[in-house]
Amino acid sequence: MRSILPRCLRATGAVLAALALAALTGPVAQADAPAIPDFTDGFGLTQVADATEVHSSTDFTITVTTPQVSGPHKIRVFLPRGYAADPDKRWPVTYFLHGGGGSVDDAAAAPALRSDEMITVVPDGGLKGWYADWLMQKTAVGAANWETFHLEQVVPFIDANLRTIPDRAHRAVAGLSMGGSGALHYAQARPDLFGHTASLSGGIDFGMAAIRAAVLATELNLTGAWCAVSNSSSSSGTGKCTGYGPYVDSDAIFGSPYPILGADRIWNAYDPAAPASLSRLADTKVTLYTGDQGVIDANTATAADTVEARLDQLGIPGRLVNYGNGASLSPSCDGGHNYGCWAPAFADYIPRLEAAFAAAATN
Repeated sequence: MRSILPRCLRATGAVLAALALAALTGPVAQADAPAIPDFTDGFGLTQVADATEVHSSTDFTITVTTPQVSGPHKIRVFLPRGYAADPDKRWPVTYFLHGGGGSVDDAAAAPALRSDEMITVVPDGGLKGWYADWLMQKTAVGAANWETFHLEQVVPFIDANLRTIPDRAHRAVAGLSMGGSGALHYAQARPDLFGHTASLSGGIDFGMAAIRAAVLATELNLTGAWCAVSNSSSSSGTGKCTGYGPYVDSDAIFGSPYPILGADRIWNAYDPAAPASLSRLADTKVTLYTGDQGVIDANTATAADTVEARLDQLGIPGRLVNYGNGASLSPSCDGGHNYGCWAPAFADYIPRLEAAFAAAATN
């Protein structure tokens, strides 16, 4: 006991000394988490507390809810590296729309989207949202007003919370696969918002039976057709395709796809390749990329050719890059429906977009 007591007293004294030192010096400094901009709720969007994912000070994801689309939804943001260092500077914005079966994290597979000359915003588009306000709002997925969510809520929310240049000359919308049709449609629906649009391997001609069938496949959750992510992690955003979510009625998004007595009127009204839709792009810079290999990009190539021909008929400039089997684009590209082609396509497109943004700033 006599030998134990001094050791206990010495230990107690050490603890008391440590506590006294802490009281004098304050808490031990912790490594600071990367600082990101504060966001204020608004435009119908409410942030989900403690759901923000901070990958770095220039790469983070917030989660929001809205009555327009059931469930929480993520918005990923890539900021230029100079964003925090120059608090008076405003930046152009590009909205990237992911493909069917994809997510906001797919954007990480295209490094060019992490630009030091612009902000990139990646809003959730749903596994099969098709960037539209659905005809049916009481399916297994609930409320599905994706177009309203993006154009009337996300865009003004971003402009209110980040230092953007909020005009069409400094705002672009680009997407791939399902998001390619969404990008072209959004530019047509709101030419006041977007001065630039790009579609990569997009399902942009809703007059094609193959593309209507692809939409139906996503509604019925038939995996494999038109999935924007493949099972090859080397060429995809997430490295997997788990499907398109719960089964919904085949008429849920656009109504009947059959051209009988005008039953397909919603398809025709939305159709990005329709001359009436394309005419709204008279003052918009349009870029299309596609390969022509595999069952999917064989059809996106046909759709892109149709859109280019109709733009020519309307006297609207457009740029089509059909990289065929991919040899002219990149060694990683096989001309198919994957990020092995989309990443280098963005690497070609983004510098051109940055230059257009910069030229607009001088006018």
